[in-house]
Amino acid sequence: MGLLDVINLSHSFGDKILYQEASFELFKGEHMGIVGRNGTGKTTLLNTLIGEIIPDGGEIRWQKGIKVGYLDQHAQIDQEITVFDYLKTSFHELYETEAQLTRIYENMASDCSEKAMNRAADLQSLLENSGFYELESRVLKIADGLGITALGMDTILETLSGGQRAKVILAKLLLEEPNVLLLDEPTNFLDKEHVTWLTDYLKTYEGTFLVISHDFDFLDKITTCVCDIEFCTIKKYSGNISKFIELKGLRRESYIREFEAQKKEIKKFEDYISKNKARAATASMAKSRQKQLDKIDRLPPPELVPKPNFRFNALHISAQRSLSAKDLEIGYDYPLLSKLNFKIESGQKTVITGFNGIGKSTLLKTLIKQIPAISGKFKFADNIKVAYFEQDLNWDNPTLTPIQVVSDAYPKLSQSQLRRYLAQCGLKAKSMLQSVDTLSGGEQAKVKICILMLTPANFLILDEPTNHLDADAKEVLKKELIKWTGSLILVSHESSFYEDWADAIINIEG
Repeated sequence: MGLLDVINLSHSFGDKILYQEASFELFKGEHMGIVGRNGTGKTTLLNTLIGEIIPDGGEIRWQKGIKVGYLDQHAQIDQEITVFDYLKTSFHELYETEAQLTRIYENMASDCSEKAMNRAADLQSLLENSGFYELESRVLKIADGLGITALGMDTILETLSGGQRAKVILAKLLLEEPNVLLLDEPTNFLDKEHVTWLTDYLKTYEGTFLVISHDFDFLDKITTCVCDIEFCTIKKYSGNISKFIELKGLRRESYIREFEAQKKEIKKFEDYISKNKARAATASMAKSRQKQLDKIDRLPPPELVPKPNFRFNALHISAQRSLSAKDLEIGYDYPLLSKLNFKIESGQKTVITGFNGIGKSTLLKTLIKQIPAISGKFKFADNIKVAYFEQDLNWDNPTLTPIQVVSDAYPKLSQSQLRRYLAQCGLKAKSMLQSVDTLSGGEQAKVKICILMLTPANFLILDEPTNHLDADAKEVLKKELIKWTGSLILVSHESSFYEDWADAIINIEG
């Protein structure tokens, strides 16, 4: 038995089958990547493994005594304490032991019994053997690697942005050193240098982990095996992502051949039964064939997921300069940065970089006038029309379907037009009829891109648009942005997405 046995796992959402009697094992020391197209059930799988979701069928068996750590970016935490105090809670049992030892020493003025002395010695030995006196340096090492020390270890948690908060939660999880780590898109909120640090950390990690990521470069460096969710099943491959891609191509071809062969066999049975069931002389044979047909374990049809076909139609720009900012101060109660001065020429594609939490998203929200500037000014050219992609998956009414969401934005579109545009963005017909909050992150992002496509614009402002997109969707988006003739401001932590086509990179740390 492995650390984890998943046996005949079946689960559906509505009439959408995610897994059908899927099985795999996780063994001690394995570094497993979980991959699959948007909406195949990757995050659902992790939530099933920790018991947050009860599957329709099958078993989840963890080895007894296994400590599992799950990266829950939305976990409820005490917002009133400092970053450092929160990270120290990873070792609360050791700090409680230190407190007991302190109380014994304080009481020795009146109790110097042999029992008290022995108890103090035992507790002292426990702290030393557990590395208690090196804990602060361990905390700082992890915090520095993830870019948390730059935020200030005395910073109160409630003042952090969503990305900063997620980094701190990840740091605590790494400090706890559970037997098994479950990580869902851990690089989404990390800057390039911190992704490199996490890559090196996980490459040499002695424990076991499962990680979901759309960043195949990251996965290629850290994985020793891969679980692929496709065809309503979960297939485990040995080796890293590069090896998996090679083997998966062969498996997919084999599966399609097997499916087509079975389809022909079923058709022969059905044709024979149809022709012979009504004739007395052959009715018994037809009945026998029907029994044989009923026993066939039918393969699910290969899921032909069309690549999205994003199309942004840029309005004409007559001005030479699209945007200029002078002494612009951004923030909420206080400035996050020194005064910003920059210019965006017409047709220029500009990437905004800087460590997480420095104010990239705040800058974009200021430019679209979602929040006011503290001081200074910025000006778009007179004929500029802006379209904005927000990285947070927030919806005014999350119970609406994608069709209703897009219809609210563009009420003049017919139902057939709405379906066509959503399909163009890679959404399946079934997903169009689900409430948006039940869709995967990638599917929700595609709904947002659909609205973006329909928005007449000549200036795109995109905040981490690739965070939840699978590899195919990312590649299509990249090609479309390369063709884009309007102006563009992009915030992205994936340098491989923009480095070969961006006209300018503004690092707002400087």
